[in-house]
Amino acid sequence: MRRIRAAAIGAVTLSLALAASACGGGSSTDGGGSNDSPKTLTYWASNQGASITVDKKVLKPELDKFEKQTGIRVKLEVIPWSELLNRILTATTSGQGPDVLNIGNTWSASLQASGALLPWDTKNFGSIGGKDRFVASALGSTGARGEDPAAVPLYSMAYALYYNKKMFADAGISKPPATWDELVADGKKLSKGGKWGLGAEGANLSENIHQVFVFAKQHGADFFTADGKPDFTSDGAVTAIKQYVDLMAKDKIIAPGNAEYAQNQSLSDFAKGKTAMVLWQTASATLTSLGMKDDEWGVAPAPVRSGTPGSGTSVNSMVAGINLAVFKNTDNQDGALKFVKFMTSDAEQKILNKAYGSIPPVKAAQSDPAFNTKATAALRDTLAKSAAALPQVADESQFETGVGTAVKELLADAAGGRPVTTESVKAKLEKAQQQMPAK
Repeated sequence: MRRIRAAAIGAVTLSLALAASACGGGSSTDGGGSNDSPKTLTYWASNQGASITVDKKVLKPELDKFEKQTGIRVKLEVIPWSELLNRILTATTSGQGPDVLNIGNTWSASLQASGALLPWDTKNFGSIGGKDRFVASALGSTGARGEDPAAVPLYSMAYALYYNKKMFADAGISKPPATWDELVADGKKLSKGGKWGLGAEGANLSENIHQVFVFAKQHGADFFTADGKPDFTSDGAVTAIKQYVDLMAKDKIIAPGNAEYAQNQSLSDFAKGKTAMVLWQTASATLTSLGMKDDEWGVAPAPVRSGTPGSGTSVNSMVAGINLAVFKNTDNQDGALKFVKFMTSDAEQKILNKAYGSIPPVKAAQSDPAFNTKATAALRDTLAKSAAALPQVADESQFETGVGTAVKELLADAAGGRPVTTESVKAKLEKAQQQMPAK
């Protein structure tokens, strides 16, 4: 049930692919937003559950409900994260895509730049009940600042610190760490006997970006200037990335083998008692599927440098989640808008986010007691108070590829016993910045 697997497969070619796609999508025609097929919709859903089969079991009853209410049949395809971005890029270049689709929220501005997605202007937001229904942090990851959003929030997620209660008790640790200094100190107590303090997914580029983005915010740094230009080598960014890599290189609380992890192995290690802590999004359902009992783990806000989580330099998560988009050239725009209204209704938001262990981005739905449990309260509070959106720029995917690869290579150096210095970090980031598209 891992949503951050919106990995950077194909991201290197994203700007070229999007630049070639002036026309956008459409289920079967270039209808330009007409309503030629009022009784049918095609929906590409991202793989949110433990398997595609699980997703179909969650979604099919809701799609049947929508058909009963509207007479519109929805053709569902659940697409793995490893394929989704490339499928979307192919659809934008060919003009042959679904009517409605899920996108990772970090892709919003990149896909917005293609012109392939329906803009969510005041009129379109009005058709689903208005923009004010949505949590501000979720709206912050729907497209470039100053432009109409390219999508609307569907599922919201945030990072939290999951910890193994027994391993903490055995090490004499009475509470989860609230700062990075505390996490390192606890991690050293826990890293012995073949077990480790903290897990990581060092070969996953998107995961790397999510982590170092938070560290950078805590050091007062952004990876882009206010006008959208890359700024990867600022003192704050370099310090942040070195601090993250040093968790393996200097502090030695992350196992060297984690430098090669990219497929949720660190969460599997956590569930097996091999690792005591992991920074993860909405992990509860996956931990259950991996055989871990609810009383074996705890969850707390992700650490900050000092004090408590909040805005500014106390940001402790990126705004994670899934957005719902409509292809501009759908041949059933009216039906697509009705479907988005249905999926973002208060009732459906409760049903779907309960099923996936995520947080509703619709304010009214968050009042349900299901989103005030051990598994969800920390995530909800993080989204409301201390999460920030990744840069909403057209080159965001190239940023994930370039900087994510730099972090991957630095972690590989750490795993191999090679020195990680301020100079080596800066050199990797300079290379990544040089590879960004010229403005």
